[in-house]
Amino acid sequence: MKASRIILICALGAAAVLMAVFCVQSVTTPIKFEQVRLEREAVVIQHLMDLRSAEVEYHHQKGNFTASYDTLLMFLKNAPKKEVMKEGSLTDKQLEAGLTEPKAIKILNEAKKRALKKNQFDNLDALYAYIWENDADVKKNGLTGFRRDTIELNMLEALYKGRFTADNIDEITRIPFSDNLRFELEVNNDYKTSQGIRVPLFEARAPFESYLGDLNKQELVNLVDREKKLEHYPGLKVGDVESPNNNAGNWE
Repeated sequence: MKASRIILICALGAAAVLMAVFCVQSVTTPIKFEQVRLEREAVVIQHLMDLRSAEVEYHHQKGNFTASYDTLLMFLKNAPKKEVMKEGSLTDKQLEAGLTEPKAIKILNEAKKRALKKNQFDNLDALYAYIWENDADVKKNGLTGFRRDTIELNMLEALYKGRFTADNIDEITRIPFSDNLRFELEVNNDYKTSQGIRVPLFEARAPFESYLGDLNKQELVNLVDREKKLEHYPGLKVGDVESPNNNAGNWE
């Protein structure tokens, strides 16, 4: 009788301990899941923004988006990025007089042509110094010190400032914390607005399962179910192939 009572007390004690453990886990598991989720999503979002930069530049130069990673990576490795280097700006008085950026650039380009017919210059600095000092149209329009030059930069350096090179640029296609999975990439280059205007669209996605799949399964199921009930995409994505959204991310 005494032994059975001791066993009963021990069993009740063990049950109480287990109950306490389960209670603690029921509180800490969701908190830990959410903490890890936020940490990982910060990294995934950066990759999505990098991918967006690549697609936007591709669209800028080609007129469409691409769903081919091979095409996109080849573009990033080989295409130059053109940028306009600016020096000086138009004053309010010049703008009020009808002088615009395009008009000012045209005046400068015509002045450069005239100068090059008369002289040879070692570099652009020398050419600009000459027309600022000697060209009547440039001086008449107050464009001394005004300069616009289109230069070609290395695409990877211009977009990513040394974070990616030709050797590791493939990383922007991979979903962090996944089993080397690639972002789901989709384009709609034939979308037309109600006014009949063609607006190419793209979308890149990372479902929750791809970068949270190794975490608590029930918490992951709950997260996916919650987002679906809210009619949200269950994961992170940038852009939208069904409606123009200025290539925004669903975290923005």
